[in-house]
Amino acid sequence: MRREIDEIDDAIHDLLMRRAQVVEQIGIAKRPDNQIFRPGREAIILRRLAARHTGAFPIAVVVRIWREMIAAFSRLQGPYAITVYAPEDKRGFWDIARDHYGSVIPMTAVNTPAAAIRTVADGTATVGVVPMPEEDDHEPWWRHLMNEDVKTPRIVARLPFCGRGNARGENHDALAVALIQHEGTGDDRTLLGVELSEDVSRGRLKDALEAAGLTVVNFRSWTGREAGGGPPLHLVEVADYVASTDPRLSAFKSKVGDIVLRATPIGGYAMPLGLNPDVKKV
Repeated sequence: MRREIDEIDDAIHDLLMRRAQVVEQIGIAKRPDNQIFRPGREAIILRRLAARHTGAFPIAVVVRIWREMIAAFSRLQGPYAITVYAPEDKRGFWDIARDHYGSVIPMTAVNTPAAAIRTVADGTATVGVVPMPEEDDHEPWWRHLMNEDVKTPRIVARLPFCGRGNARGENHDALAVALIQHEGTGDDRTLLGVELSEDVSRGRLKDALEAAGLTVVNFRSWTGREAGGGPPLHLVEVADYVASTDPRLSAFKSKVGDIVLRATPIGGYAMPLGLNPDVKKV
């Protein structure tokens, strides 16, 4: 049996080296685009493995192994670095970022979500890891993504993808931002930035969104009063993939009227394995 294990180990190692060769060929073939990672494609790979998995070996470990592989192979194609919101009292974000992006990818901690976003925008980092939006956040990071400039980072993933592991601190998830577009995977959430010219109840917005065919999962709002004024801003999570050209956005705007200054997808994420798919109460 030990000889058989040695043979299996050799076979696994051979396949890893073969995979590296194929990845290097892919890296050459897709230049000059040079998009070295695709979170949607990664999610599809992990879902496929989870669907075919059998036996006693934990699926969470399979995902962890493949996350390490994906990160290492991505780095073969070009520069790859992570910036993580991880102040002294929030080290759990560092742990889930390390688990997701692997132990060989360079990571840097910053003390604010805005700093993580800036490093992505200026090209210092490939990915920025920021906390899930909170209702009581007086300086929400997501408002900085509410424009259509191609140099503005977009939300592309939710962490962790399969269980929290041994991350330190409170049980908080995170979002990843990058200078790429969110890709649909067949089971997604999209985050819409909605700017209004006057106050409107969440109930009215929810009714208009759902009448347009967009199922609302969650709301986060910011009035700007803490910053000396400004129009009401809402971050609306919907249970689907929504592109900027989706006709449902136009239908939503027409139902609410001219008070909608913009309704812009600022990214989204593939639903993680095991995440409760039920729509939350707004």
